[in-house]
Amino acid sequence: MNAQDEIERLKREVERLRKALGERQQLSAPNLPSLRDNYEFVLDCARYSEGLATEAAVRKKYHFDERTWESLGKDDALVERIEEEKLRRVRDGSFKRERSQQLVTKAPDILDTIMTDTKTSPKHKVDAIKTLDVLAANGPQAAQEEDRVIVTINLGSDVLRFDKAVKPTPADTNTIDATPGLPGFMIPARKGGNDGGQSL
Repeated sequence: MNAQDEIERLKREVERLRKALGERQQLSAPNLPSLRDNYEFVLDCARYSEGLATEAAVRKKYHFDERTWESLGKDDALVERIEEEKLRRVRDGSFKRERSQQLVTKAPDILDTIMTDTKTSPKHKVDAIKTLDVLAANGPQAAQEEDRVIVTINLGSDVLRFDKAVKPTPADTNTIDATPGLPGFMIPARKGGNDGGQSL
């Protein structure tokens, strides 16, 4: 086989592969009704709309070409679902929390500029160092406060105290099972002034 024949064979092979790729892309076009019901996709689009994710990242994750991406924006039902998700995220604080986390990542560079600038006053340098120290902390002192349920039952000679987080963690193994005499309690009891920890 001479070089010219080999070139013609390669051209035919490239054309065949292009055709196969085009057919595959047509077959894999998104099903809009299923995407509307895909919570992860709706959430990703909401985060993109909020400026928390890039268009390139969303398109890469779902393998959307330009035509597909444009068709998504024309689907009113999908846009409505995304707007509902954005509103839900504002109301439950998700958007504020994620946006704040994104913005606070700029703080170390800004504080570094203040701290290392020779024109900055010593007081501002010390303040920047203290703030950086707080940002760097990840120990118990930086732990987020949690909502707790505290119930105290005074029985005269005995005082029962229930103190538990609203959201139980995997470490919460010492619980009170629901019994006919004590329905609904799933938190350990501590008897005040006694041995300090026996469950009922």
